[in-house]
Amino acid sequence: MSSFIRRHTILTAILGGIIVVLLFYSFPIVPETKEVVVVRFGKPVRILNRYEAGRPIGAAGAGLAYRIPFVDQFVWIDKRVQDVDMQRQQVISTDQRRLQVDAFARYRIVDPLRMLISAGTEEQLAEQLRPILGSEVRNELGRVEFASLLTPERQGIMDSVRASLNRIASQYGVQVLDVRIKRTDLPDGAPLLAAFDRMRSAREQEAQSILAQGAKQAQIIQAEADAEAAQTYAASFGKDPQFYDFYRAMHSYRCTFIGEEGCKPSGTTTIILSPQNDYVKEFTGRAEK
Repeated sequence: MSSFIRRHTILTAILGGIIVVLLFYSFPIVPETKEVVVVRFGKPVRILNRYEAGRPIGAAGAGLAYRIPFVDQFVWIDKRVQDVDMQRQQVISTDQRRLQVDAFARYRIVDPLRMLISAGTEEQLAEQLRPILGSEVRNELGRVEFASLLTPERQGIMDSVRASLNRIASQYGVQVLDVRIKRTDLPDGAPLLAAFDRMRSAREQEAQSILAQGAKQAQIIQAEADAEAAQTYAASFGKDPQFYDFYRAMHSYRCTFIGEEGCKPSGTTTIILSPQNDYVKEFTGRAEK
């Protein structure tokens, strides 16, 4: 045997290489992040390292596997969460706003055999999910107003899109985990400017309404305060009418001669009065009246 190997070194090396290749081919290593559909003569026979909900990646299932050389074919499928981007498209909301929408969905292949039969490959699966995502986003956004996309209500809209998309994607062995809008824009040009004008007018009307309501409330509060003050003054001055006369006279003097803050503004005025005038009686004293 050793002499045969020495005489046929090249042939031996070739045979050794073939044996090594067959061993590597027959005993492949399945990564933790992959699941494998074993196809024999075009027919799926078993699934290796299959995804199971609740079982973390890295649990039992991955590692060394076996296949019959030139008979079994391995179809590798990613177990991790994947995403698909929707083509940017135009959507019309219920308030007739034309919107340019970008969205994406995140999904996981939970039934690799169904995916293989329905779509073929992961690339073909993404291509089939992309128009479905666009259709569901367009249908759902067509039921709401543009302003809803700027409020917390947006999350509920996306949940509805996810549920609808998940029902369709389940036919491909896919579970849709989330759907998100990356960007929502109004078309450039006249539609965008018109929308800005409408939004500005709406905000200005709202501001005027708030100011009018505030002025109305201020007048009501002022009237109620004046009425309460009048009642308080009447109750106080009624106990001493002479003090009331004195108080009112002092207030009149401050406004007339000093121009105290709170009095109605007036120009420079010269007043000539007799010492016996009733208006200045409080200066002379009641005893000398």
